[in-house]
Amino acid sequence: RSRSYHSGDTGDIGFLVEHLRERYPGVPVAAAGYSLGGNALLKYLGEADRTGQVQAAAAVSVPFVLAEGAKRLRTGFSRVYQRRLLNLLKRKIAGKFSSIDCPIDLAGLRQLNDFVSFDDKVTAPLHGFAGGDDYYTRSSSRQFLKSINVPALLVHARDDPFMTVGVIPAEDELSEHVQLELAGTGGHIGFVSGRTPGYPVYWLEQRIIDFFEGYL
Repeated sequence: RSRSYHSGDTGDIGFLVEHLRERYPGVPVAAAGYSLGGNALLKYLGEADRTGQVQAAAAVSVPFVLAEGAKRLRTGFSRVYQRRLLNLLKRKIAGKFSSIDCPIDLAGLRQLNDFVSFDDKVTAPLHGFAGGDDYYTRSSSRQFLKSINVPALLVHARDDPFMTVGVIPAEDELSEHVQLELAGTGGHIGFVSGRTPGYPVYWLEQRIIDFFEGYL
């Protein structure tokens, strides 16, 4: 069946985790996901019991509510990001499906100018969703956070240009295994610090390593 990938697709994650466990038996597994990849990782962790499969996880700048993220990208400076990302996706879709049967209208790709229309006309039909709203509802990770039973670190910034603060989960939406670290600044997968120009301190990378070391 013709398909691509989407932010709620956990099949590849599950395949890789099982491959690593079979190839390196007894070696602990930690997983980190960023942006849409972080959404897929959190959904993977929460949709089934992952005890013994993954020992720790980290997810950064996650669009916990996909519909809200898609709407946010239609406004302000975020439209610059949206235009660039959409053009890249449309080229990939046109190249991949130009010579095989495809359930979408390839000729109409140029008319899709935002993620809401792209997900409704491309992402949803390619992956068996009834439409864009169905895709967003079933694939958003916030609904799975309460079910996560492995240690998971969430790092998010209030000034993330890809989403509003309304997507950030409340404390009562998190399981006891999930730790949310919320910063006032950091943008989208930024979190770079340091006082000397030209000598950045990559806080995010070290924070994830420190978190993992407590469980591996």
